[in-house]
Amino acid sequence: MRTVAAVTTDEVDRLVEAWRRERPDLDVSPMEVLSRVTRLARYMDRARRAAFAAHGLEPWEFDVLAALRRSGPPYELSPGTLLAQTLVTSGTMTARVDKLTARGLVTRRRDDHDRRAVQVALTTQGRTAVDAALEGLLAHERDILAGLPHQDRAALAALLRAVVLPFEEH
Repeated sequence: MRTVAAVTTDEVDRLVEAWRRERPDLDVSPMEVLSRVTRLARYMDRARRAAFAAHGLEPWEFDVLAALRRSGPPYELSPGTLLAQTLVTSGTMTARVDKLTARGLVTRRRDDHDRRAVQVALTTQGRTAVDAALEGLLAHERDILAGLPHQDRAALAALLRAVVLPFEEH
């Protein structure tokens, strides 16, 4: 991994320079940030897929299993809560839970308080899989951020939070 100081220009610098040459009438400065965010998202998606594949999971499987794992013991949530945390439709969630159940990574059980409701629970196998995939993902993410000192990471996290928050305040 190269450090920030070792790199003087990147592909975004070249793109921005070309647009400034071709369209000097436009302020293309947003591209300097958002094109890098887009490119980073692509790199992160590849790293996530590789980390999850190494542990036999698809990204969507990790998302569901991780939501259950983060919930704490007994590692179960309602389908509605899973919908909210993974941002998918109820039909999509039903299909995902069906597939995860078939793989032995989750189970369904009737809610003790409302027999009409269902809880989705992480199995021991599911917990082992999501924990291993998380460790792999974090190793990839540490490599990606290796060139940034801790204080720069914290500053970047704060700046990105400020950009993301308006989208999440709905």
